[in-house]
Amino acid sequence: MAIDILMPALSPTMESGTVSKWTVSVGDAVRSGDVIAEIETDKATMEVEAVDEGVMAVILVSEGAEGVAVGTPIARLAEDGEAVDDVAASPAASAPAPAAPATTTDEKPADTTAPVATPAPVSAPSAKDTQSKAGERIFASPLARRIAADRGVDLASLAGSGPHGRILRRDVEAAETRQSSAGVAAMPANAPMSAVAGASTVEANSQMRRTIAHRLQESKANAPHFYLTVDCEIDNLLAARRMMNEQAGEGVKISVNDLVIRAAAMALIAVPKANASWEGENTRYFQHADVAMAVAVDGGLVTPVVWAAEQKGLAALSGITRDLALRAREGKLAPEEFSGGSFTISNLGMYGIREFAAVINPPQGAILAVGAGEERPVVRDGQLAVATVMSVTLSADHRVVDGAVGAEWLQAFKGYIQQPVTMLL
Repeated sequence: MAIDILMPALSPTMESGTVSKWTVSVGDAVRSGDVIAEIETDKATMEVEAVDEGVMAVILVSEGAEGVAVGTPIARLAEDGEAVDDVAASPAASAPAPAAPATTTDEKPADTTAPVATPAPVSAPSAKDTQSKAGERIFASPLARRIAADRGVDLASLAGSGPHGRILRRDVEAAETRQSSAGVAAMPANAPMSAVAGASTVEANSQMRRTIAHRLQESKANAPHFYLTVDCEIDNLLAARRMMNEQAGEGVKISVNDLVIRAAAMALIAVPKANASWEGENTRYFQHADVAMAVAVDGGLVTPVVWAAEQKGLAALSGITRDLALRAREGKLAPEEFSGGSFTISNLGMYGIREFAAVINPPQGAILAVGAGEERPVVRDGQLAVATVMSVTLSADHRVVDGAVGAEWLQAFKGYIQQPVTMLL
């Protein structure tokens, strides 16, 4: 009996996904554990592995199809002894995939702002495919057709990169980019600057980008942010880091960010009222410092979590953060590694940013923005001196963290940063 491959739930908040890429074709043998597709979720683009074995009989959802609801059949496998043609020709193999559930005013948006494309089997293009001027049928995905119509791109002029030459979203977007570039290049060399000032290209927002936009807009609209900034002298911290790295074993390299995470975790345990999240009728207080760290990835931001960071030694913490950051950039994090957390750290110091305020990662109660360490003049005992100073800003949700609690947490954090030996007690 044929086996349906369903759109998987790759994160706790995922309601629908986008099929970014198929890594197998119709007729390919599939074994359990083989990577068969890449799915873009509200968090990241992740590889999907086959659970069952068989032969790929039909792909029901073409590359680029957006808003495919979790649990929707996206492909079918023919089991041992089944004819691929029989499975592909079955009525179930051509049934349209249901769209993701619509959002009501009483629910949180499902983050699928673009209309849902009705998927079609790529092995048997839809009869609705349009005709070119020469009478030849143009095979294009529904999403590609809609984008081409919206942006005035002639499908007949495109060469498809999908299975069997099918035109996909990326083909339409690439053609639009070429047209924009050609328009600019065709302008005379002596054309006035105003003639090219408006030159631009349009890029469709990914599901990750739309989700980030929705969550941050929701955070700023609903969470009453307040901001507290302190300057931390980090000369002792830098000296301690150098000493620890000199004494550490091979492969261990403790970063300033590791020390910041450790200090933040210790401060959350010392001031537990700051280690909280707002849940409407209730406030949740966390027993451990589950610290999320913001990692920039292609097209967005991911916040992998260091669970119970207060229990991690600096050598272990260094290995964990490096591994999480690397796999975040490669899109290889498991859902449980980037969902949840009680507190977030966003560090832009490596870009030379002196000071900034971050937007709270809901439903968490606070986020710490970390700036660059730089030499600044300071006054000690009435005398002018020079110290390496790092400015940090706590953004807190006033519904769950009071001003005095935020100030108390920052003082605890500053104490650990300026006297790093106390982190080890």
